Amino acid sequence: MKGFRIQHHLLLLLLLATTSSHFLPRIAAFAPLGSSPSLPRLAFRGRRTSAHFSAKEEAAALLERARQMRAQAAALQGLSVEQVEQEALQTRQNAAASQERAAAAAAERKNNRKEIKGTDGSFLSVPDTADDQVYQAARAVERAFAAGVTRQIVRFALVPQDQVLRDDRPWPGGAQEMYREAAGPMTLDLLRSVRARTANATADKETALTKPPAVTAQDIWDFDGSALVTAQAVAGASDDVQAMVLPNTDNRYSTDIATINKAMGDRLFLLVNPFWRNLESWGFNILAPKAKQMAQEAIFDGGYQETYVLLQKSVRGEECIALKAFPYDWQLYAYAESDYWPHEEYIVYLGSTPEEPMAVAFTELLNQRDEFKMSKNMRQMQRMMNKDE
Repeated sequence: MKGFRIQHHLLLLLLLATTSSHFLPRIAAFAPLGSSPSLPRLAFRGRRTSAHFSAKEEAAALLERARQMRAQAAALQGLSVEQVEQEALQTRQNAAASQERAAAAAAERKNNRKEIKGTDGSFLSVPDTADDQVYQAARAVERAFAAGVTRQIVRFALVPQDQVLRDDRPWPGGAQEMYREAAGPMTLDLLRSVRARTANATADKETALTKPPAVTAQDIWDFDGSALVTAQAVAGASDDVQAMVLPNTDNRYSTDIATINKAMGDRLFLLVNPFWRNLESWGFNILAPKAKQMAQEAIFDGGYQETYVLLQKSVRGEECIALKAFPYDWQLYAYAESDYWPHEEYIVYLGSTPEEPMAVAFTELLNQRDEFKMSKNMRQMQRMMNKDE
């Protein structure tokens, strides 16, 4: 019977896969850059073999495999194929209903948004969904651009559209999955939202601010999950924006960044979720002995500034959040549990730091709060003892 259940669960997962575009291969975007020929268009260097079928062929193969497994599972469990299909349909419907509820909650938050004025950033809230992050990041990017910062770094906490910030995401598919499920969609939405108007714009201000740009994505190296995203503004090429997604320490990216930096001039260019943290990320490479020097010149001497960052940290056993949104200091938060069943967690604002916080900064702030005087394990034990009493 245990073997039957395993076969049945595998079938349900495959049936779900056949209805999700997330399981189809990522296809390189070769769309022309239209009215902005001056913007860089990088040469695609992905690997394409006979194993890369078209989306239609792969979908047909998955459907045939699902049909065979339905018949096999039905025979093993003594059920009809129709009964197995009905259970799979119910599973898909439940998943769709869950996604609809999450989308409705996100839409309600979006409708209730308003720009709160403040001077220290303490008014910022922890974004729960990808849409919430994109909204916060777009406003931070625009504020930074208005202040003259044309080279920016954005670091999202990568969240797929149907999930929330604290869902566990191991990313078994590596950088390709990270791009397909979160980094790519979030960057596309970011560039649709950002308006980076320069002094050379030809369209009137109202048109520039209200009409969305045309946004396209072009693979750089598909096995790296990296891409160049371009937003062509209705105001003209002078307001176009580009973003490089998931670059790493390979020399190719340092070279491309230097090329794009030169071509973009005073227009906005973003690096989204680069895999490096600092110059020391470029270790010694005997095959590329000047890699660190190239990175220093192209990136670290290029004026790139982190304008939006959302980090998740575990400090002293507590789940913590560090949020940076230009021009404010880093805002620090932690999750605490309510005293009453079902002990739902809520966000506690801890304070702020001018520099990216290390564990010691979180620890000092946690120790000052009554909610965290005891460790998380001790709080759980205390609730269990109180329940027994």
